[in-house]
Amino acid sequence: MTTPSQTVGPFFGFALPYAADWELVPEGHPGAVTITGRVFDGAGEPVPDALLELWTGEGGDRGALGRGGSGASGFGRCGTAPDGSYRFRLAPPARPYAALLVFARGLLKPVWTRVYLADTPDPLLDSLDPIRRATLLAQAEGQGVYRFDVRLQGEQETVFLEF
Repeated sequence: MTTPSQTVGPFFGFALPYAADWELVPEGHPGAVTITGRVFDGAGEPVPDALLELWTGEGGDRGALGRGGSGASGFGRCGTAPDGSYRFRLAPPARPYAALLVFARGLLKPVWTRVYLADTPDPLLDSLDPIRRATLLAQAEGQGVYRFDVRLQGEQETVFLEF
C-alpha cells in the first residue's frame, strides 16, 4: 500500500535553511550574478513561506558556502520573505539556464522550472509560444542583476516541467 502525498509546507524554517544558503558564490566572485524575484500564488498574492532551490550544474566545492567552506557551489536554497521575495548569487551557469525547484504550501510535490538569463536558442524555449516562453526568461535589471518572478497559477503562470 502506498502512502498518500501530503502538502510540502509551510514548515521550512526548521532544519532546512542554513547560513548563506542563497550564496552559491562568495561576494566579489568574478562574473557573479544575482537573481532576485518574488513568488506569487494564483490570486497574485505573495507567498511568504515558500522555499526555492537553485542548481547551476557547476561542480565546485559542493555546499561550500553555508557549510563552512570558502569556494563556489552549484546549489543554493532560499526561503521567501514575507513579501514573497528571494535572491541567489551565483556564477553564470555553463548551460543557458539554472534549474529552479519551488516548494510551497498547497503543493503535493515541488514544481520544477528553469531560469534563463538570456533568450537563446534552446529546445525547450523554442517549443513554447512567445507568451509562455517569457515566463522562463529572467529580466536584466542592471549590471549582473536579474529578476525572475515565479507565478504558481494564473494567466501568467510560470512554465513548470514534468519529470
